[in-house]
Amino acid sequence: MTPRAVLVGPMGAGKTTVARLLASHWGIEARDTDADIEATDGRSVSDIFLESGEEHFRALERAAVAAALASHDGVLALGGGAVLDSGTRELLADHRVVFLRVGLADAVKRVGLGTSRPLLLGNVRSRIKALLDERTPIYESVATISVDTDQRSPEDVAEAIREALHE
Repeated sequence: MTPRAVLVGPMGAGKTTVARLLASHWGIEARDTDADIEATDGRSVSDIFLESGEEHFRALERAAVAAALASHDGVLALGGGAVLDSGTRELLADHRVVFLRVGLADAVKRVGLGTSRPLLLGNVRSRIKALLDERTPIYESVATISVDTDQRSPEDVAEAIREALHE
């Protein structure tokens, strides 16, 4: 069993929304590893970060991604930082991975400046820029295909993914 597609990208790229659209179109389930973590831990991602730290969250994330890759045959959306783990990157090597590319302006608009995301405490715009600069080469390295999301609706992005995957 393997996911039909695995979506990766930074916060604000639309991974969860696009995963749901693809899954609906294909008649399969969508799954989000951040939601899996929250269900397992009983706390929001923000609370896990703030109360237990990023290292604890990343351990939960590593386990959630491995479990989902092994057991889910629908569309899987990974948290923005999941690809930072080398073991996760190795697991993704055998999957169809779609990098949802988003530029700084669109990411800031989508995430919002009054965000509750723990990695964005402080200057939201500069934090998003730093995360994009740091992570984009990693997303590109694991991706089978890349799809630009800037100034596109989630429906347009899902359509572009279906075309790129020839489905």
